[in-house]
Amino acid sequence: MIVTLLNEKGGVGKTTLALHLAGEWALRRKRVTLIDSGPQGSALDWSQQRARENVSRLFGVVGLARDTLHREAPEIARAADHVVVDGPPRVAGLMRSALAELVLIPVQPSPLDGWGAAEMLARLRDARIYRPQLAARFVLNRCGARTIIARETAEALAEHDPQVLVNTVGQRVCFADAALPGRFVFELAEQNAAAREITAIAAEVARFAS
Repeated sequence: MIVTLLNEKGGVGKTTLALHLAGEWALRRKRVTLIDSGPQGSALDWSQQRARENVSRLFGVVGLARDTLHREAPEIARAADHVVVDGPPRVAGLMRSALAELVLIPVQPSPLDGWGAAEMLARLRDARIYRPQLAARFVLNRCGARTIIARETAEALAEHDPQVLVNTVGQRVCFADAALPGRFVFELAEQNAAAREITAIAAEVARFAS
């Protein structure tokens, strides 16, 4: 399954979520490759930091920030159970190529993110002209599940196609703590809340492949 994380709005936690989904599936003994297609190469930087710390690699990270991504990614997918694409800031070309079986759109619980999602919805409609079966879901990221704004954002997104995933990821400082040394949250402490949230998200997303 090729899962592509896309959002033209920065700061929504797209790379962090991509890395942790890949890590969770690799932990479940799936063959996983993460494609970093962003010009900043944040996932590649994370991977290099992990190597400098002499921590074992759970999956491969490949940099493909170029126009041939839509041709190369399916080739990579032949040797993997899951390919996770950390999408670039400009998503129009990638959406037209329908480089995914599932598009995940991370959004934060904020009116600005809700309004900004309209652009992604337009891109998705265009992509479905060429690939009607393309699946997509919003992911509420960096949110307090019990806050009023998180509930209102979830309710607003529920009125749209695509729908929002049932599971959410909270605003937790441990994600930043884990990123600095190239770690995952499940490596910082066993059974922490952030790790449980990632496990739930990964399980929900994996059902699209079944």
